[in-house]
Amino acid sequence: MQSMSRRGNCLDNSPMERVFRSLKSEWLLKGGYGDFSHAVRDINQWINGYYNVYRPHTNNDGLPPCLHEEKWKQVIPVS
Repeated sequence: MQSMSRRGNCLDNSPMERVFRSLKSEWLLKGGYGDFSHAVRDINQWINGYYNVYRPHTNNDGLPPCLHEEKWKQVIPVS
């Protein structure tokens, strides 16, 4: 697979690598999944039901992404 990073810049993909690390360490079954559809459901549950809604993020002043976005929308009106 072709890399999407700029040449010589290993930090381009670091935010996404951090998400994958959190997913692996906090959520995925240690023994793996019996089938692909179970894995997809479980990962979607983690992203949409936990990571974006409840999990605190240090870059967002300790807020989950959904709450940080709502706070941002109140400060900067979107037209």
